[in-house]
Amino acid sequence: MLRLVALLVMFAVASCALLPQHNEASSAPTVLIDTGDGKRSHWSGGMPDSLAADFTQLQPSLRGEVGMAIMPVGGGRMTVFGDWTTGIAWSTIKVPLAIAALRHDREATLDAAEAAITVSDNDAAEQLWQSLGDGLEAAQAVQNVLDEAGDRSTGVAGPKTTLDYTSFGSTEWTLTEQVRFASKLPCLRDTDDVTKLMGEITPEQGWGLGTIDGAEFKGGWGPDDDTGVYLVRQFGLVPTASGKVAIAFAAQAESGTYDDGTLMLNRLARLLTRHLDELRGGKCAR
Repeated sequence: MLRLVALLVMFAVASCALLPQHNEASSAPTVLIDTGDGKRSHWSGGMPDSLAADFTQLQPSLRGEVGMAIMPVGGGRMTVFGDWTTGIAWSTIKVPLAIAALRHDREATLDAAEAAITVSDNDAAEQLWQSLGDGLEAAQAVQNVLDEAGDRSTGVAGPKTTLDYTSFGSTEWTLTEQVRFASKLPCLRDTDDVTKLMGEITPEQGWGLGTIDGAEFKGGWGPDDDTGVYLVRQFGLVPTASGKVAIAFAAQAESGTYDDGTLMLNRLARLLTRHLDELRGGKCAR
């Protein structure tokens, strides 16, 4: 079996993961409701009321493409906002990678997992990958983590993220599958270490979800290989009165810059904060 090298080149300082990949064009409507059984419908004003209305008002001023998906922890109805739907995972993939590595050998990998999650250290992520064996073994271990959260709440298998075996940072991860993963994250076995680390992100990366009290999150960012336009994304868990809610954010600014992308996510986070008391959270069934 040929050994596949996870990291073909050194991570660039300007990004938090590997090789850029084109974002697929999207014609998604502004708001979709996913009931968990594969059916989606356009929002027509009844759900989720003021949050959807305020997002619709905010979106034209954001100067770029954005996406936001919301789902209760444990599963349930998903709500999707915006026109951005899918793109490269960048460093958000370090969450399932860290889970896989810690399951394999917690004592040997805990320090690297802390660095990979809290400061998004790329060398630490490479250590985690290499701890899982050769390229195919490592990819399968991370794929297993992704697949554990890949089924819809009804038990009917939904579309699943497929790990890029040669460059895990270049994995395509849709907004909907990322929020679905987040909604199951605290319910999967042996994930407490990683979710705790997601609550200890360095202040320098505390934009977006990092501005919300009690959020556990991970960001990822990097430029498109051809255009240089930055994709900035995050996913995580936010506490509400009824339990935790899973959130996935993504933004590509018209200017193409990282800074403007993070500012767009800050504005989405402020919008979300104003409506946290309207969101239905959830808990793991255990």
